[in-house]
Amino acid sequence: MVNIKRIGVFTSGGDAPGMNACIRAVVRTALYEKLSVTGIYQGYQGMLDGNFTEMTSRSVSNIIQLGGTILKTARCLEFKTKEGRAKAYENVKAAGIDALVAIGGDGTFTGADFFSKEYDIPVICIPGTIDNDLYGSDFTLGYDTATNTVIEAIDKIRDTAASHERLFFIEVMGRDSGCIALNAGIAGGAEAILLPEKETAIDELIAHLSAADGRGKKSSSIVIVAEGDQNGGAYNVAKKVKEKFDYYDTKVSILGHLQRGGSPSSFDRVLASRLGFAAVKELLKGNNRMTVGVRGNEVVTTPLEEAINNKEYKLSSDMLELVQVLAI
Repeated sequence: MVNIKRIGVFTSGGDAPGMNACIRAVVRTALYEKLSVTGIYQGYQGMLDGNFTEMTSRSVSNIIQLGGTILKTARCLEFKTKEGRAKAYENVKAAGIDALVAIGGDGTFTGADFFSKEYDIPVICIPGTIDNDLYGSDFTLGYDTATNTVIEAIDKIRDTAASHERLFFIEVMGRDSGCIALNAGIAGGAEAILLPEKETAIDELIAHLSAADGRGKKSSSIVIVAEGDQNGGAYNVAKKVKEKFDYYDTKVSILGHLQRGGSPSSFDRVLASRLGFAAVKELLKGNNRMTVGVRGNEVVTTPLEEAINNKEYKLSSDMLELVQVLAI
C-alpha cells in the first residue's frame, strides 16, 4: 500500500455511456479505502482552471443509469504544452491530489502519460470510448451501448426500407475503427458493411448488391458505412452507386451523435463498475501509468505507453467472412 490520501478523477475526450457508472465506482471504492476524492470538471481544462469539487458517496447517487458524464468533458490544447501542464500540476498539487484516475480515449491516455512522467504523479487510465479502439481491453466503456443504439436504428430504418423497396446507406461512428459498423451490421442483418480497415471498391459493392438482387433480395437493402470508410462516407457511396444503378431508390441516414448518448447497457454498467474499482486498487498497490481493461472476462492491466503505441487492433477475419455468408 502506498501513501495516497486523495485521488482525483476526471473524464476527457468524447463522452461515452458508462462514464458515470465508472465515476461512481472510483469514488465509492476510494471512500471505502478511507481515501478522499476530488472530482475534476472538464478534464484537463478543469485542471488548468482549478475547477475541482469534493466528492462524497452522495455525490454519485442516482447516476449509474445516466449517459454522458457528470464531470463534463472538454478539449484542451493548452494542456499539450509544457507550460499548460505545469499550470495544471500546480493546481493539482494545491488541491492535495496524490494520484489520478483518467477516463477517456487515446488522447486522454497520451496526456496522462506525459503528465505522470513529468511530475511523477501516479495515474491509472480507464478506456472510455464508443469506438472500442484502444489496446489493452476487449471492450471499452460505451461500445456496447452505442452498438445497441445503432441496431435499434437499423431495425427501424429497415421497416421503412422494406415498405418502399429502398436501398439505405446508414453511416455510423468509427473514424479509425469499424467495430460498431461490423457488429451492428451483423446484428442488424446488413447486406454489406464498409469499414476503415478494409478497402471496398464501389464496383465491388455494386456487384454484391446486384448479386443480391439476382437472388430475389429486391424488397430492401441496408448498407452500413463507417464514417472513416475510404470511399468518403455514406453520401459519397450512395451517390456513386446511384450513378451506376439509377433504378435504386437510395436513401442516406447519418446516425451521428445519438450513438454517444442514452442510458448505458447492463454490460457497460458492470464493465464500468469493475474498471473503476480496479483502477483504485491498482493505485493502492503502487502501480502507475497503467490502463485497466478486460480480456476474456478477467480484469487486466497494460502499461500505458504500450496501450498508446500499439495500433494493431484488428477485426476478426471470421467476422468479416460472416458478413458475406449471412448476406446471401
